[in-house]
Amino acid sequence: MLPVPAHDARQISLLTASLRAGEPIDDDIAVVVSTSGTTGVPKGAMLTASALTASAEATHRRLGGPGRWLLALPAYHVAGLQVLVRSVVAGTTPVAVSAGFDGAELASAVTSLGSGRRYASLVAAQLEKALRDPAAAAALASLDAVLIGGGPIPQGVAERASAARISVVRTYGMSETAGGCVYDGVPLDGVRVRVERSATSNDGRVVLGGATLAKGYRNAVQPDPFAEPGWFRTDDIGAVDDSGVLRVLGRVDDAISTGGLTVLPQLVEAALARHPAVADCAVFGVADERLGERVVAAIVVATACAAPTLAELRAHVASTLPSTAAPREVHIVGELPRRGIGKVDRRELAARFG
Repeated sequence: MLPVPAHDARQISLLTASLRAGEPIDDDIAVVVSTSGTTGVPKGAMLTASALTASAEATHRRLGGPGRWLLALPAYHVAGLQVLVRSVVAGTTPVAVSAGFDGAELASAVTSLGSGRRYASLVAAQLEKALRDPAAAAALASLDAVLIGGGPIPQGVAERASAARISVVRTYGMSETAGGCVYDGVPLDGVRVRVERSATSNDGRVVLGGATLAKGYRNAVQPDPFAEPGWFRTDDIGAVDDSGVLRVLGRVDDAISTGGLTVLPQLVEAALARHPAVADCAVFGVADERLGERVVAAIVVATACAAPTLAELRAHVASTLPSTAAPREVHIVGELPRRGIGKVDRRELAARFG
């Protein structure tokens, strides 16, 4: 038997601790879903059957009714698990496709869904891959809705999906909320959202509550984000506009403190993505003796475009954001490192270029 690498063994040990396999659990807990653990110790979110079905039923109401689902995400991840739950609630059978599908496989799977309402749940990286294959893009365009979660969609990918007439629904949520609970900025039925705003800003930490909320964590976590009964305090920063639409601006632990000011990477990424030579990008902070941290960007250059200069990108960002947010360093990469089901790994980039 081959030895287990030390880092893998440690992750297995942490995961086992978060799930507490073999120990007694409350009768109303249907499943324990482990979070990714990439930003800390893995946590086991305890989801009841009522939370899972509330999410599934609210999703169907928002999308226009139950239907058949394409299963393109691992079932141990909450997004894949919810495809199974929605299918059970709808009385249908999902059609599975590998997470790293090719165009022909995806097109065949969509055809297998048959008639009636048809849906898929993907991450942005899968959507981008499908858009590179005309047959795959056409297959997704034939669906009634394609839910995209696991992180924001790059602006360029969203525009290409719209041009391909794919009915993209941007979802926001996590294991602790039984998956996506806010669709296109609007909470699902039974979901509550509030933002802990400061006296000087309209944005703040996002707090979620309602019928889809987990019962808590299987393992002890401090501070406990479930401490306030009926609410889950996320690590996300957001703002709610006058019409009640939530906009997620970034994560607390991704924020860059540079020269005494705070920069949210996602806002800089959104600005960079509007540059025609940027196909994909990630923004992160690295240690800086003078500033504390400096803003750094890794970009994937769009096909047939020349690599933009640092001065060009700084001016582009500064045209819509404070100059503090403009990257002080840019690295050209072939692709961005990703973790889990497709989230950009900023920590890996910071370690590589720091």
